[in-house]
Amino acid sequence: MNIWISLFLGFFLANVLGYGGGPASIPLMYEEIVNHHHWLTNKEFSNMLALGNALPGPIATKIAAYVGYDVYGWLGFSIALFATVFPSAFALIFLLKIIQRHRQSLVVKGMTLFIQPVIAAMMFILTWQMMKESTLSIGIVQSLVIAFISFLALEKWKIHPAFLITASFAYGGLILPHL
Repeated sequence: MNIWISLFLGFFLANVLGYGGGPASIPLMYEEIVNHHHWLTNKEFSNMLALGNALPGPIATKIAAYVGYDVYGWLGFSIALFATVFPSAFALIFLLKIIQRHRQSLVVKGMTLFIQPVIAAMMFILTWQMMKESTLSIGIVQSLVIAFISFLALEKWKIHPAFLITASFAYGGLILPHL
């Protein structure tokens, strides 16, 4: 299949089906980028996701921009970015008008409530896959300690994720090589 079409469809479908924004789109993008098209490896995707989360802006557009450029240069960048942004922009304008009219409907309430467990399951699977990669690279003890500290930093101490990601990069670059 033509690379242009693959880029467009891969990102278009991931974002059309990614109800809930970036967190819901990431597992779908992962499926297209790593498993289906093999544009990146699991490790490359994990690194790109970590760095992308440390930068400002929506994660889906950063993933699309990076992968599109990596696969097909500036044209790939443009195609992947358009395929990522257009569905959301169009749907937001169109569907918000409909949902506003029917916001008290049990159907609309049910749709928004029952999709949440599916998104949670998708995020759990993505987390599991990334944790497996981490344990293979740095070992289970370090992976669990870093995950536990990260959980405390985010949930208990309310540290911004960008600071946590920056600290992880520093730890991985400055301390981990000497262990």
